[in-house]
Amino acid sequence: MTALRRRMLEDLQLRGLAPRTQQCYLEAVKHLTQHYRRAPDQMSEEELRQYFLFLINDKKVAESTVRVHLDGIRFCSERTLQRPWPVFDRVRPRNTPKLPVVLRLWEVRSLLALVKHPNARMCLRLMYACGLRLTEGTQLQVSDIDAPRMLVRVHQGTGGKDRFVPLAPRVLA
Repeated sequence: MTALRRRMLEDLQLRGLAPRTQQCYLEAVKHLTQHYRRAPDQMSEEELRQYFLFLINDKKVAESTVRVHLDGIRFCSERTLQRPWPVFDRVRPRNTPKLPVVLRLWEVRSLLALVKHPNARMCLRLMYACGLRLTEGTQLQVSDIDAPRMLVRVHQGTGGKDRFVPLAPRVLA
């Protein structure tokens, strides 16, 4: 591990960013380093500008990928290297809102009916009814269900926070 990478990791940890965010930011700086074959502290602002144009125009990466690279490289430059540059304020990946796919009730029931294992079917039904993410649902335990209060406790949800979600009587049965 290079000295810059180690220092950036320490800065990310001091900032309290989630482990997955730390990994993404380090990967973004690694891609930049590989693209120019030298460390970020040896690059100019124009090279950073050209790198973002390369990501957008040549590689045609998704907006979210541009945003992760922007945030990771900005963190490295401004926090670790203490070199704030105006180019970071100019990069604005377009934001095209996408509507989620919403299944009809009969479609959900059809999908759940295809699951043969009763425990798996019950888990999927609970996840759907409570609006849980996949990782949240797979970490649930029976002790997380508070039947008298009709709540389900979700441990370490988004942002590493615990929360309670309402539980429908039909699902509890």
